[in-house]
Amino acid sequence: MSTETYLNHPTFGLLFRVCLVDSSQELFATLYAQRLFFVVKTAAGGLQFDPIGRSDARILVENRLRNLRREGALKDYQQLQKIHKQTFQ
Repeated sequence: MSTETYLNHPTFGLLFRVCLVDSSQELFATLYAQRLFFVVKTAAGGLQFDPIGRSDARILVENRLRNLRREGALKDYQQLQKIHKQTFQ
């Protein structure tokens, strides 16, 4: 079973989910270049794409890693740590 999630952005094409930010927000990046990042918010009217910079995206992922470690979600933490290394290092 694949846990990968993809969205089609109207301008930038296929995006993949980097991580969940909170209950109504997720961080996505462009599939091929992994240079453009978007916080995707779920709203009553549909999806809202908010572009953010690479450093802000990195901070979001690092905050999520801290939260997962604090919660003791080891498996999710290890998966996100792998994504963090692939994306930002």
